[in-house]
Amino acid sequence: MSSTQTHSETPAARPVDFKLEIVVIPVSDVDRAKRFYGDLGWRLDADFARNDGFRVLQFTPPGSPGSVIFGKGVTSAKPGSAQGLYLVVSDIEAARADLAARGVEVEVFHDVGGVFHQAGRTGRLSGPDPERRSYSSFASFSDPDGNGWLLQEVTARLPGRVEGDTTFASSRDLAAALRRAAAAHGEHEKRNGGQHDANWPDWYAEHIVREQAGQELPL
Repeated sequence: MSSTQTHSETPAARPVDFKLEIVVIPVSDVDRAKRFYGDLGWRLDADFARNDGFRVLQFTPPGSPGSVIFGKGVTSAKPGSAQGLYLVVSDIEAARADLAARGVEVEVFHDVGGVFHQAGRTGRLSGPDPERRSYSSFASFSDPDGNGWLLQEVTARLPGRVEGDTTFASSRDLAAALRRAAAAHGEHEKRNGGQHDANWPDWYAEHIVREQAGQELPL
């Protein structure tokens, strides 16, 4: 094969999976950061220290396949310089309430353009998206060093964003999907004269699978 062959000329093949596993965040006080992320309810996976002062800690947010790492000698980045660290939630208001109960200051907002939030505070409107459209509601908070986290409410994926079987990262996410299916099924029964639908389990299952795959939802 010629070394000048372009990507488009490469024979089609299933790509190697590249799964994002770790994000490194820079902190100035390791023990303070450990308390903060522990108080968020995140799982402490590791706290390794060496005699030369090197130390690394790993925390995993609830339901997340990826984790964060911080410590001493882990990164040369300036503490607090990590911004736009994303967490996806199924209910932005429930997530805000959870963080607020843990003593974290949280701001819920949506973008004036209704798409993706802009840098800084440009175009921010207070509160969640009025129509609660998937991908459109955000919340922000920071750790003690100023590393900035963003929550994004995602209830239905865009087409092509999810492959394989329907999966849920936690029982809470599954429960939220069931509640959305129940609400949609209630409207479905109203459109059909209010009669009880004996096949509701099949309808729920179809709604949940289609929603996660980003496909048109059943009526």
